[in-house]
Parts: sequence; structure tokens; C-alpha cells
Amino acid sequence: MFTRSTVAVATLLLMGAAPLAQAADKPTDPQIAHIAYTAGVIDVEAAKLAIEKSRNKEVVDFANDMVRDHEAVNVQALDLVKKLKVTPEDNATSQALSKAAADERVKLAKLDGAAFDKAYVDNEVAYHKQVNGALETVLIPSAENAELKSLLETGLKIFQGHQQHAEHVAGMLK
Repeated sequence: MFTRSTVAVATLLLMGAAPLAQAADKPTDPQIAHIAYTAGVIDVEAAKLAIEKSRNKEVVDFANDMVRDHEAVNVQALDLVKKLKVTPEDNATSQALSKAAADERVKLAKLDGAAFDKAYVDNEVAYHKQVNGALETVLIPSAENAELKSLLETGLKIFQGHQQHAEHVAGMLK
């Protein structure tokens, strides 16, 4: 599970200190595209680890859903940036997300059985809360292109369902 400090740092980076940010501090569409794509890749990688390590049917089913849904949204995102001739732009938020995810994968890789299942699902709950919050408060409001905004809004609905599913699985593991 993410440590509290990692979640706090990543959340602050995603939120861009939202209430205090100037309009110029808003992420650009190419940065938003990169952040959203990176967040999806991170969840796919975590899910693949869960599919490999878990023996719990509920956890594996959830992880399979994460792979299917996040890969599908990322394909749509790549198609959109090609259509718009936009190059996703790496940025501090994407880099912070990737580093936090790599650190989390190292922790998860050391766990087995019920300890792994609990840590993975707890992380999924926290991660989806974090990403959904960022979508609602920063990424969607900052997106200037209507098609990008629409894709983010569709993704948010899917990811809110993921959060609920993760919370349900977490409740089963207690």
C-alpha cells in the first residue's frame, strides 16, 4: 500500500496545489494526455503483477478488469493524440507518478498470499481515489480540447466504477 507520504506527495503533484495555482500553472493538453496515459499504464502494470501473484479469485478478476479497461482507454487516448497530431509531453507529475508506482511495485513484489492481496487492493482503492480526484479537479477542467475532455470524462466514469469495485474487494479481504 502507498505510504501516506507518497500518496500525499503524488496527490499534491497531481492536484498542482489546485486552489493556489495560477491559470498559467494548469497542465497543457499534451501534459494532460501524458499524465492520463501514464496513470493507465501504472494500473495495468500493477494489475499484471496481481494476476501473476494472487491466488484469490476476486483479486485476480479485479486485476483482469483493470488490464482490460485501462488498456482500452489508453488505446483510445493514443488514437486521439494521433488524430489531433499532439505529442504527449512528459512532465513532473507523470514522472512522480511513475516513481511512486515503481516504489510500490517493489513493495508488492516482496509480499505473498493474503498480505499481497490486501496491499494490492488497498493500493488500488487509494490510487483510484487519487486519480479520480485529479481528473475531477485538475485534468478535466484544464483540458482545452473538447475530444480530450470527453475522453477524460468517460475515463472518470469507468475509474469511479473501478474505485467502487476495489472498495468492494477490499471489504471482502478483511
